[in-house]
Amino acid sequence: MKQPRAWQRMLSGRRLDLLDPTPLDIEIEDIAHGLAFVARWNGQTKGDFAYSVAEHSLLVEEIYGLQNPNAPTKWRLAALLHDAPEYVIGDMISPVKSAVGPGYSALDDRLTAAIHIRFGLPATLPGAVKKAIKRADKISAWLEAVQLAGFSEAEADKLFGKVESETIRRLSLVLRPPVEARDALTKRHSMLLSAL
Repeated sequence: MKQPRAWQRMLSGRRLDLLDPTPLDIEIEDIAHGLAFVARWNGQTKGDFAYSVAEHSLLVEEIYGLQNPNAPTKWRLAALLHDAPEYVIGDMISPVKSAVGPGYSALDDRLTAAIHIRFGLPATLPGAVKKAIKRADKISAWLEAVQLAGFSEAEADKLFGKVESETIRRLSLVLRPPVEARDALTKRHSMLLSAL
């Protein structure tokens, strides 16, 4: 019986096996391009452009940096890449991830490990770092919910927790064409890599 195809050709020409990804087939240009075209919130946001996972990734890295100003650059890079697998598996809202079950998480974990290794990070992040990035991710979700997805602050507080920092609450989310989001993500990745 023939196995179903489990690879995807990237614009770089790489062929990424989704079930058994290798770091050699991962390029930041492919990640940035894919994430710039993946809409957060299933596209249910205000504005003339979708709020992309690329924009979200930049925001999470910024929030992580504000909350952890002395963190090593490698952990800021990990924050930037926290949703990188979504360049090939897409972004699913949490209720859908729960319905899909553990298969989604296993796929995400394999892709994350390959991406981390490709860019000099450990395949699995230390627990404290992962937790700090998740905290920044939740704050990002709060900002997105309130500024773009039509949630009240009270509703966002219930789902994502209160955001106490006035500096973070004042962050303004960016909506721009995918090519600009792609270029911004690629540039930030390059800056962080060169600072390692």
